[in-house]
Amino acid sequence: MPRLAVYASIVCVLSVAAAVVSFVQGSWLGIVWVLLAGLSSNMTWYYLRRARAQKSVTH
Repeated sequence: MPRLAVYASIVCVLSVAAAVVSFVQGSWLGIVWVLLAGLSSNMTWYYLRRARAQKSVTH
């Protein structure tokens, strides 16, 4: 797994946890955390697909 994909997935998990905590506390700031989770999830998939495509080209 590429390093950037690992970092993006860690950010995704942490932002989901922050969103849950924010919503449990009654704060609407959780919406920002949900958006960040979506963005980092898309980045994770992008880096995984890019690494897979590069590996198939080189082999």
